[in-house]
Amino acid sequence: MNIDADLLAILCCPETKQKVILADQSLIETLNAAVARGQLKNKGNRPISGPIDGGLIREDRAIVYPIRDNIPVMLIEEGIPLAQIH
Repeated sequence: MNIDADLLAILCCPETKQKVILADQSLIETLNAAVARGQLKNKGNRPISGPIDGGLIREDRAIVYPIRDNIPVMLIEEGIPLAQIH
């Protein structure tokens, strides 16, 4: 997954305004495995129905915002709480 460095520099969590960084591939694989098992929900408490291409992880490592079709989805309710995969 490749996000333009200038875009990444201006993106932040819409809820807390914390910085976000590109999630590593191993985290994306873990999230997609949970999606495949039907065990992953977003902050809106809706199941995530399909795999994500990548993600932007919040500085506190609590939330990942999915990237789909090379577009970061920076909506609070679309954030994926990471506590559910630990």
